Amino acid sequence: MAPQDHALKTTDTSFNVSPLHQGWSHPSGRVGLFDAVRGLSVTSMVLFHLCYDLVVLTSVSLFWFKPPFEDIWRASISWTFLLVSGWMCSFSKNNLIRSLRYLVVAAAIFVVTSLAAVDDPINFGIIYCIGGATLIDALLERVGLEPSGPLATTVLFVLFLACLHVPQGSFGFPGFTAELPANLYAISWFSWAGFPGPGFISGDYYPLIPYALIYGVGIAAGRTFLRTGYPAWFLRAQCRPLQWIGRHALAIYIVHQPIILGCLTLAGLL
Repeated sequence: MAPQDHALKTTDTSFNVSPLHQGWSHPSGRVGLFDAVRGLSVTSMVLFHLCYDLVVLTSVSLFWFKPPFEDIWRASISWTFLLVSGWMCSFSKNNLIRSLRYLVVAAAIFVVTSLAAVDDPINFGIIYCIGGATLIDALLERVGLEPSGPLATTVLFVLFLACLHVPQGSFGFPGFTAELPANLYAISWFSWAGFPGPGFISGDYYPLIPYALIYGVGIAAGRTFLRTGYPAWFLRAQCRPLQWIGRHALAIYIVHQPIILGCLTLAGLL
């Protein structure tokens, strides 16, 4: 989510654009639309966590903040965040370093939330998922097996939908589900992958299965557009407030909960 995530490794000006893609081009700097979309997602996340903290940690009642609306809102944030972050793999100069940076931040978040004990610790949360999925992509990239193209994009998205309930013990679609073996969930060693063991808790759980798959959708789509170029409106899109937020998404993610809790404390709600 750092600014360099949008800096292309190279810009191949000799690329032959097909008639279908006339008017498309390869960006030489940041793509404003991605910053804006991520900024919108981060803004939505802050508002979601404000509502969550009000309902869970204070006596404030928000009658509308409950399933299914709560679940849909949460998914709209996390899916968008993961999709765009995966897309950025095609822009990153070094996905291995990028992955390690996210994993270090994820470990720090786990330690801090465990010590603070305000709510459940964030164990294998969304920053961990981004780091783990980016690490997988970095390794696949080194052996020439990174996902790319419309077929890979479609297959990964279908797999993501099929695996949505793997952490709850099932695989498939409504009406066509299969229960997974219980022994996959018998120990906690595979909680990171999507098979939470007995007693596992997390305030923000995004294991690699299924969420690395929606991240992979972004990777495959991003590498497809890296070859074809982007339509002009992608590059022209501007919304400076959201773009600023999008450029600082990781920092905002780290500090927004302490700020919210501090404001609630000052307001006498905690």
